[in-house]
Amino acid sequence: MPSLILTRKQMAELLLSLQLDGCATPLEVLKQAWQEMNGVVEDGFANGLGESSLPNIFEKIIKGSSREIGFSINEIVSLGNQIEYSSFSTTAVQNWVKRDVRNLIGSPQKGKKYSLEQAAILFIVEDLKSTLDFVSIRNLLTLIFNDIEDRHDDIIDPIHFYHTYASIFEELDLNDDHVVDVDFRVKDGSKAEMLIYEKAEEKIQRLDDLGNREQSIVKNAMVIATLSVQTSYFQSVSRQFLNSTLFI
Repeated sequence: MPSLILTRKQMAELLLSLQLDGCATPLEVLKQAWQEMNGVVEDGFANGLGESSLPNIFEKIIKGSSREIGFSINEIVSLGNQIEYSSFSTTAVQNWVKRDVRNLIGSPQKGKKYSLEQAAILFIVEDLKSTLDFVSIRNLLTLIFNDIEDRHDDIIDPIHFYHTYASIFEELDLNDDHVVDVDFRVKDGSKAEMLIYEKAEEKIQRLDDLGNREQSIVKNAMVIATLSVQTSYFQSVSRQFLNSTLFI
């Protein structure tokens, strides 16, 4: 029975569905992800990977009594490991919240659990660490999210930021091979970073309440994050070949 693995965009949509103003329900998001993963046009969710076969974290989300929930570190790790070519460990994430990005994440905001936005920031950190050190990550994300205790001063909501750069990556991966589509045979063809920059510039126009400085910050951060997603994929492939080699 295949496991349900989400793209970053699908994970962002799942988090958005858990916000009070979410348009779709978590079950609807997961059904759509299942159909896209298996090329199913009709609702083959129940016939393939029904709720009883879902990872525990997805079952909890679907059956949750409240649309506004929080996650423990273990739950964030479980959720993160359902994202394609990601690799989360409880020890690593505990180190992040206690040391590496403590001043960026802050204390749990849902009792003893972390909010949806805090979970999104940890998913963003996982992507960024493929290209940046933790000092750079802290400096970059602090510019975007400002005071960790006040979500109202964010230049852009963490979940929306995650969704936007995930969307950029998918829109530039036209043949779904996990690589930004650039024709390297063309001598003067557009480089990947320029394609990403142009797409980020297109997305930023929808945030018309931002000043020029804020737009530049978010736009550049989107380019960095999208390039980091690409790097994460290549790192994942490298790990697969390493494991195969060691097994031999």
